[in-house]
Amino acid sequence: MIIKHQRGRGNKVHLLLDDEYVITTDINFWLDHYIADGTDIDEEEWQRLVEGINYKKALNKCADLLSRREHSVKELRLKLLRTVDEKSADKAIKRYLEAGYLDDEHFCESLVEYLYNVKKYSTNHVKQECYKRGVDSDIINRVLENFNVDNTNTIIDLIEKKYLSKLEQENGKEKVIAALQRKGFSYSDIKSAFYRMEQDEF
Repeated sequence: MIIKHQRGRGNKVHLLLDDEYVITTDINFWLDHYIADGTDIDEEEWQRLVEGINYKKALNKCADLLSRREHSVKELRLKLLRTVDEKSADKAIKRYLEAGYLDDEHFCESLVEYLYNVKKYSTNHVKQECYKRGVDSDIINRVLENFNVDNTNTIIDLIEKKYLSKLEQENGKEKVIAALQRKGFSYSDIKSAFYRMEQDEF
């Protein structure tokens, strides 16, 4: 198989085998693994080159995704598999885990803090969101143990900031209770919140 290369836009380099386009890499990778145009390479050499290209692509994709926000391992892997093969994705994830740039427990801590303090989610809702992002249940439970959250206070805060006007409407209290239950708050916590608010009025 005769290999050739063509410069693409930006830093892209297109590789051809027997004058047919096969794969694209970047100039940095190509300079590190340069093969002169017209070189006859065998299947084994070509596969090593392709594996290297895909691994570099997976590493770059990891860097791009993690620069935007933290990800769980499962979440990151699913996104990588949209553009790279399974072997390259797993190899890149292993590299980022070893380097400490990927950590499900730290990701879970940040997510839980955000969901509690900013989104004002219930504990049940927080758990669901963590599960959805692929965090292991043991990690979720361990992280939640370190958060001293009072769902009743969260409900009061939500009512005062978001639902006060709705309470004044017809059947307002029932509508607010239904909205809070949809957010994952238990009826007993909602009842306690309303009781505490009524007591504070005196």
